[in-house]
Amino acid sequence: MVVSGLPAASSTERLDELDDECHVMMISIIGGDHRLVNYRSTTTLHEIGDGGNGGGKTMVVESYAVDVPAGNSKEDTCSFANMIIACNLRSLAIVTEKMAKFFRNLSVLNS
Repeated sequence: MVVSGLPAASSTERLDELDDECHVMMISIIGGDHRLVNYRSTTTLHEIGDGGNGGGKTMVVESYAVDVPAGNSKEDTCSFANMIIACNLRSLAIVTEKMAKFFRNLSVLNS
């Protein structure tokens, strides 16, 4: 399902690589009613030191390559792709924050 407000109703993505050990995920968009042609992205996770207080954080880096379709500018294409990435990263942050809260509460209950 595509986030409401984006100029597309559907998008089909393929998981090209998932490496849990190296924290890398690569996807390609292979269909949909949008103008992202030959879109490929790599998402990596990088642990940020916690300063010894047990509150470590993770930085998510996403890079992509996409063709600029006829009738669009490079800036328009990049703006659209960046908007999608920002929506995906906000969703990821919400999900992981909820998961972290759940597991903190679970560990308190089990103590």
